[in-house]
Amino acid sequence: MSLRIGVLMGGLSAEREVSLRSGRAVCEALESKGYEAVPIDVDREMIGRLRELRIDLAFIALHGPYGEDGTVQGLLEMLGIPYTGSGVLASATAMDKIATKKLLAFDGLPTPAFRVIYARERGGAAGALAELGLPLVVKAPTQGSSIGVYIVEREEELQARVDAAAVFGPRILVEQFIPGTELTAAVLGNTKPVVLPLIEITSITGKYDYESKYTPGMSDHIIPPRVSRAVQDAVSGYALRAYQSLGCRGFARVDFMVRSTEPYILEINTIPGLTDVSLFPDAARAAGLEFPELIEKLVQMALEK
Repeated sequence: MSLRIGVLMGGLSAEREVSLRSGRAVCEALESKGYEAVPIDVDREMIGRLRELRIDLAFIALHGPYGEDGTVQGLLEMLGIPYTGSGVLASATAMDKIATKKLLAFDGLPTPAFRVIYARERGGAAGALAELGLPLVVKAPTQGSSIGVYIVEREEELQARVDAAAVFGPRILVEQFIPGTELTAAVLGNTKPVVLPLIEITSITGKYDYESKYTPGMSDHIIPPRVSRAVQDAVSGYALRAYQSLGCRGFARVDFMVRSTEPYILEINTIPGLTDVSLFPDAARAAGLEFPELIEKLVQMALEK
């Protein structure tokens, strides 16, 4: 009997439109493989609909808060519905960039120097500047798709960028800016994860921001990346360790900046984009796994739980 798979998409976060695109692509892939795909636009009334629809499995194509942060995962655990991707703890940890960086530092994995400040903290921005110097990166720690991320090159810009990030919450991550080559490592698997071919990211603006990520033609995904084999091996090794440190399952993407020959982990995405311009499907394709096969593999790994 064919599985009835509910594809959770849309949701309540600022990444709603991207999630809808990911969800539609997943539905098409599932149907091409003979599954019954049920699109579910997630809102606060979804519990009743999940019970009514009687799905066998949830494919989570949500991005950002209320979808990628352990909340939906916990709800599905309570309802006894198996789901794709990482569990509650790994999802919550990876979604919080501050928690992620603390865990990476604890495990001896390289990540840019950082300081956590609070929106109402007097002198917090000045203290971060004195400690880290310019340029800096100011981040809203629980957003994705580069939302709430600002590069600060001049001291007089800093407080305004901190205020902008504070719109998303009281805690703000201030991070040392690492110039160099941007790479991403797609990791796939449960107990024996593997790192797919690495991708170098470039954009016509020089910044891989929201517009560059989701506008066709504004960025390039270069496989293999134009760095040495030794650097590629180091990035793959760090990506695998980070994936396992957080306890990820199914799939995730680990983002890096490489300065000269030194890789630094920026963040971990436990539900990477699955749109027509997304990185994870490109990495899978480079490994010989076409999009429908990738989606089916994620379903199979969810059932292993």
